[in-house]
Amino acid sequence: MENLDINEIGTKYFDVLKEIGNIGAGNATTALAQLMGSRVDMTVPQVKLMEFHELGTTMGGEDQVVAAVYLVVEGDINGSIMFMMSLEAVNALIKRLIGTDHVGETYSDMEVSAIKEMGNIITGAYLNSISTLTNLTIYPSVPDMAIDMAGSILSVPAAEFGVIGDKMLLIQTSFSNEIDFSGYFILVPDEGSYARILGSLGF
Repeated sequence: MENLDINEIGTKYFDVLKEIGNIGAGNATTALAQLMGSRVDMTVPQVKLMEFHELGTTMGGEDQVVAAVYLVVEGDINGSIMFMMSLEAVNALIKRLIGTDHVGETYSDMEVSAIKEMGNIITGAYLNSISTLTNLTIYPSVPDMAIDMAGSILSVPAAEFGVIGDKMLLIQTSFSNEIDFSGYFILVPDEGSYARILGSLGF
């Protein structure tokens, strides 16, 4: 599997990647419900394997300002993961989590901490689903957060991993708890990691 052509994933193995996304989104829903202390609903995730240059359009344009929680992953899988949300969704979540209305163009330390915690829970849920299904060991870094145009944020993993492969797994999921906070989970492993994920599942 180490010589797997990245383009094969989009045809022969896509259902496996989609199942990982479904389980991860389910785990994230459970974790968010515990964080908020109330019921959280989830739509069926839309899972796509796509190229970097397509992502900005999918998210509504590269110029759209978004918030992203970003982690590097190491171990049996190497790469990066992100969870990206619109600022409208982020501000609604801040009010739900810490009870304050966000004002201004910058976020307070408490607000940043709440955003990171939410992103950490969601990315952790997806990583746990991959680890559980594949028995692979995955070590995520401490989460970082950025608020910028989508194109600028996405240039970070593109620069780090674009030399190895230009494909990434995008999972669009809508969570709701009186408010809708749709977001995008983005997994950017190197090609060897895609091969190890699928090889561990018997392909």
